[in-house]
Amino acid sequence: MLFEYTRRRGVRSPVTDAATFRVDRLRQAAPRGTQTTDLSHLIDSSYNYHSARELRWHLADRFGMLPEAIALREYA
Repeated sequence: MLFEYTRRRGVRSPVTDAATFRVDRLRQAAPRGTQTTDLSHLIDSSYNYHSARELRWHLADRFGMLPEAIALREYA
């Protein structure tokens, strides 16, 4: 399943001192010419992700899927 997301700047992690990001918008990608589904309301928009990989794991857990079944694409 392909998801598209828009990043919003997060804060520096107090544990790793690395930059984080928040997800502003999340949508399920759809074939060209069809409407995408906005899923932003299904995730915590205040969570600071350390990587796209972490986001993928969270989405897999949320939707009851294996992480390998989740694909991510950042969009502007």
